[in-house]
Amino acid sequence: MKKTIKLLTAASAIALLFSVTETKAQDSQAWRLGVGLNGGVGTKDPYGFVLGGDVKLQKDLAGPVSLTLASGFNHFFVKDEFKDTQNDLPYNVVPLKAGVKAFLSKNFYVSGELGAGFGTDDWSETSFVWSPSIGWAFTNGLDIGVKYEDYTKYDPTKQVALRIAYGFNLSK
Repeated sequence: MKKTIKLLTAASAIALLFSVTETKAQDSQAWRLGVGLNGGVGTKDPYGFVLGGDVKLQKDLAGPVSLTLASGFNHFFVKDEFKDTQNDLPYNVVPLKAGVKAFLSKNFYVSGELGAGFGTDDWSETSFVWSPSIGWAFTNGLDIGVKYEDYTKYDPTKQVALRIAYGFNLSK
């Protein structure tokens, strides 16, 4: 049931991204580079706070759609009540994701990314990761968004995060 809901949500988000036809936010086919800081909350025990950073390369296409390639680092902190138990292992992961970003208005966008999360701890393995998000891209380069991120290999490694980034136009 959970997998069906996840697949339907991902498919709906992708369909929405490809159905957008009006462009307002982008009037060129620019390359952009964004550097962001992510602060999140784990959705399942034993993880509480999640802190990370990322670098995102974006290629604007004709119209309101862009392609993205992102990587970074996330650290899942263990909640205090789970420290000194068998569940007290923090989770460190390097995600590598490709995605699509579509502007629904001049500044408001929806995005979806898929990829792999490479665990950096001895006990962790590579995991599939998917991440839908919404956000607001300001004309001065500031980008603020909210995302849900799910590393499917390990059930408790899901988060809802706020991403604050600054984007550089590489085509100027």
